[in-house]
Amino acid sequence: MSILAYEQTIQEGSSVYLYENYETIHPIIIRKGSIFQCRFGAFHHADLIGLRYGSKIFARTGMGWMYCLAPTAELWTIALTHRTQILYAVDISIVCMYLELKPGCVVLESGTGSGSLSTSIARTVAPNGHLYTFEFHELRAKQAQEDFKANKLQELITVTHRDVCKLGFGMSHVADAIFLDLPSPWVVVPSASEALKPNGMLCSFSPCIEQVQKTCEALREAGFAELQTLECLLRIHDVKPTQVEHMSFGDEEPLEAGSSGPASGAGPTPSGAHTQTHDSDQDGQCMEDASGPTSIPAENCETDPPSEIQHELLIEPGESSSEQGPSGTGAVP
Repeated sequence: MSILAYEQTIQEGSSVYLYENYETIHPIIIRKGSIFQCRFGAFHHADLIGLRYGSKIFARTGMGWMYCLAPTAELWTIALTHRTQILYAVDISIVCMYLELKPGCVVLESGTGSGSLSTSIARTVAPNGHLYTFEFHELRAKQAQEDFKANKLQELITVTHRDVCKLGFGMSHVADAIFLDLPSPWVVVPSASEALKPNGMLCSFSPCIEQVQKTCEALREAGFAELQTLECLLRIHDVKPTQVEHMSFGDEEPLEAGSSGPASGAGPTPSGAHTQTHDSDQDGQCMEDASGPTSIPAENCETDPPSEIQHELLIEPGESSSEQGPSGTGAVP
C-alpha cells in the first residue's frame, strides 16, 4: 500500500496512518511483533493485519482507540516530520493548478525541505512524469529520500544534494514547470529560464514582499510574461450545535390592569432626569425642574386649549390633574 496504489486490507509491510485527530497522525509500517505506543495505550501491529482501511483499532492497554487510514498526500503533509517550514494543502493545490501539472510532466523543485510539496507533485505527475528536487542541506536531502522510499515514490522523485543558488540546475530545456522555495529566488531565475521548455511555467514561493519584488523584476528581465502575484488565506470553521443559556432581559411578567407599572410605550423617568413642558402660545415660557415632578400654574394655561399643549409627560386616566402621576412624572392639567 502506498500513496499511489490503494488496497482494501492491511497486510504486513503496508503503510498505515494511525489517526488520532485532525492535527495528530502517526505513520507506521506494519511489521509483525512491532508495537506502537502513545498516550492512548499500546497498539500491536499484528492486530491491524487483515483489517480494512478505515477500521477502528483499540489499544491492548488503556481505553484508547484510533483509526487506521490509508496513506494520502494530504495526510502525509500533516503526519511528516518537520525539518523545515512546509507548504500545506491550500498552497499546494494552488501551486499544482497554476503550474498546470498533470500526468507525464517533468518538474524541477528547489529546495526539497520536508517533502510536503514534493509528495503532492509526485502524485500529480504519476505514473509517467518525474520530479527532480534539489536540496542544499545534505542531511535533509538524505532524510527526504528515505521518506520518499517509505512512501514508495522513489521511482518518481530524484533527490539531489545541490545548491542551485550557486550552481544552478545544470539542465537545459527539460522541465515543464519549476518551483522555487528559496531565500533568494531571483538569483536562480536565469538558470530556471534555461532549464524550462518553451512556454514552461515557473512558481516562486516567498514569505516577504521584498523577495517578491526582486523576483518579479528578475523574471521580467529574463523574458517571462503574464506574471501574477497572489496570496490565499484559509479559514477553518468548526460547525457544531451549541446549547445557549436563557438570557434574561428584565421582568417579563405581564402588567395587570390598574397596576402601578408604566403604561405601554412610556417608561419611568430616572431619578434626576430632566423634564420640561412647553406652552405653545406663550413664547419663551418653559417650566423646567431637574428634581422630578413638575407642575404649571393654572393661570398660565387658561388661554391654552389642552389639545395644543406639547409635553413629554404621562397623564393617567382617572387621576386628578393636580396630583402627581403614577409614573413619577408631574401631570399637566
